[in-house]
Amino acid sequence: MSSDTPITVALVEDQRGLRDSMQDIFARVPDIRCVAACSNAEQALAELPALAPKVVFMDINLPRMDGVACVKELSPRMPDTLFIMLTVQDNTSAVFNSLAAGACGYLRKPVTATQLAEAVKEVVSGGSPMSAPIARLVVRAFKNTPPVETRAQSAPPAVNLTPREQEVLDLLVEGYDYKTIADKMKVSIHTVHFHIQHTYRKLQVRSRGEAVAKVRNL
Repeated sequence: MSSDTPITVALVEDQRGLRDSMQDIFARVPDIRCVAACSNAEQALAELPALAPKVVFMDINLPRMDGVACVKELSPRMPDTLFIMLTVQDNTSAVFNSLAAGACGYLRKPVTATQLAEAVKEVVSGGSPMSAPIARLVVRAFKNTPPVETRAQSAPPAVNLTPREQEVLDLLVEGYDYKTIADKMKVSIHTVHFHIQHTYRKLQVRSRGEAVAKVRNL
């Protein structure tokens, strides 16, 4: 990413010390620019849609309206924005509720400067950044659900995915990023994006999290 076109980010975090620290971190990264730092969900709802940052870091435990509810409201109004949740808790339902609301990643506090910068670049590249403890929660949750093939076979006929679209969906559900999916399928990332767009349209979802949630409920 060229420093002439920085990735814009926004923060929604009620702890002032952490919020200021994250702003300082991004101020030192030349290709990332922090455009807003909100202390609560209400401020985020009022300010972020007009700013349309590329990435939003959202604390899950906000006063009054929580981070999951905030993402659920912001996501339809900011379709090109990528949301990464921040939490101090390892909670399976919170993880999947966040993903279903439209989040693309989930990081556990405390988060280092390197982790924050890498998460921004990973999510913009099509990945789903997750701290190791959170990733283990997701893996355990999927181990306790039926195999992907079984769930896919129970999909309503109206979904009507092509074999390639189904393959992409299965790999998305397993947690692979776009580059890895492209490598596994031996196609370009552009082709993966093409299949994902068609798959999302057929599933009537807008994000990986919504797709995963829908597959889990089929």
